Amino acid sequence: MPNPLSWFRPRTDAPPVPLVLYTKAGCGLCEELKHELAQTRTTRAWRLEEVDIERDPQLVERFGLSIPVLTVGGRVAFKGRMTRAEFERKFARLAAEWDERGGRA
Repeated sequence: MPNPLSWFRPRTDAPPVPLVLYTKAGCGLCEELKHELAQTRTTRAWRLEEVDIERDPQLVERFGLSIPVLTVGGRVAFKGRMTRAEFERKFARLAAEWDERGGRA
């Protein structure tokens, strides 16, 4: 009988989908979002990069009041709060779109 959790294993034949978390020091919502990400189970691997918006005036202008902002495969997926279930649903769709674009943002 197959392992019922086997679908949680990330695909190893595909490169990880890039996630970018725009954040800043002392951001409580950012910490909540990272906690939710740590609890996710996806069938596809992903790689998280954190970007401190306070190091770039253009990012402060773009995201200053909206953080945290999480992009998946170059597309904005979440601003502010996010649940694990919401991430898992949206991640599946955006990862497929990322593949269709040839792994480009």
